[in-house]
Amino acid sequence: MNKKITIAIDGFSSTGKSTLAKELAMHLGYVYVDTGAMYRAVAFFAMQKGFIRKDFFDKESLIKSLPNIKLVFKFNSDLGFAEMYLNGINIEKEIRTIEVSNFVSLVAEISEVRSKLVEQQQEMGKNKDIVMDGRDIGTIVFPDADLKIFMTASPMTRAERRFKELQKKGDKVTFDEVLKNVEERDYIDTHRDDSPLVKAIDAIEFDNSNVTKQEQFEKVLKLVKF
Repeated sequence: MNKKITIAIDGFSSTGKSTLAKELAMHLGYVYVDTGAMYRAVAFFAMQKGFIRKDFFDKESLIKSLPNIKLVFKFNSDLGFAEMYLNGINIEKEIRTIEVSNFVSLVAEISEVRSKLVEQQQEMGKNKDIVMDGRDIGTIVFPDADLKIFMTASPMTRAERRFKELQKKGDKVTFDEVLKNVEERDYIDTHRDDSPLVKAIDAIEFDNSNVTKQEQFEKVLKLVKF
């Protein structure tokens, strides 16, 4: 029971990957890494610098600025999980907006961005005892992960979840905007040339369209073998 393993959770946007990963990490006493937050942080940086906006994306300027991007996760004991810091500033709230969601998949397409972040992610997982979620964890970051989960749900179901989440935060968005964002991100994530979202051959697919968070957690926990 003391054996440490690597758990890779991949899947489409708004399938609850981060929620499940956090719960598993806390239950097992493992490190949790939200790779989506890392890509969101880079997208937020690009927005701040004016490198990306609607119908405009200066990829070369972002690539040249990558050495100036310092990403760090800092554990928040009150929340029970680590928050994202960009160049020393907590941006956890800022990166969860629909505006960042609209750009994050475009930023994640860039090979130089992926290379920089994958290297950091692999370093984080050297000692195993880690739960990491994202789009290419079981295929690129940890192809030899002990347990690989691939999460999915219908676009409508995921949009409804995301819409309710944003409403609770006070964000002024329409359901149609959220659904469009989900569908566009699905297309970009699955069609990009570098590390597209695909189910690893040895991953266990989990459709959570019709299960509660507790049911999901219990089912996946049974798959964890030491």
